[in-house]
Amino acid sequence: MTDKLLDECASNPVGKNWVDNFVKRTPELRTCWSRPYNHRRAACEDLAAIQRWFDLVKSIKERWGIVDDDIYNFGETGFMMGKILSQIVIISSEGYGKKKRIQPGNREWVTVIQGVGASGRRLPPFVVFAGKVLIDVWFQNLPTDWVLEVSPNGRTNNQLALAWLEHFDTHTKSCTVGGY
Repeated sequence: MTDKLLDECASNPVGKNWVDNFVKRTPELRTCWSRPYNHRRAACEDLAAIQRWFDLVKSIKERWGIVDDDIYNFGETGFMMGKILSQIVIISSEGYGKKKRIQPGNREWVTVIQGVGASGRRLPPFVVFAGKVLIDVWFQNLPTDWVLEVSPNGRTNNQLALAWLEHFDTHTKSCTVGGY
């Protein structure tokens, strides 16, 4: 397009640095890194869609008499044990060049499900390790209300989802304020 505009002006064709130079001499413009962004995530940022969601939640709360103290959110996240990422570290001037950190070589997946209530009440974590059995000596001094489970790949499945619901029920039913 710029070549076509310049052709009409009888100028030379655009050079390889034209865009960079144009941005430098135009104070209203600047460059930045762009990252791919999933269209579903972008749709979740639509203010009208967000407002519809909160309107729906409000109407359901009013219809059923659900109080804020009985509302919980939970999140499931996975991470790889033993995976060390690059980061800025502070070292002595004599150690410059010795910036490597040794990874244990373990690449096992772990999933943690954590819940929190609108009132700030936190539920004990539900942790899923990759494996067949848990060895008690690996987990000394953990709070007794934490749930530790295993699955072949360290991720949740239908059986563990049901176990999480039972865990949730155990830790919330005595605290229910409203009817639900």
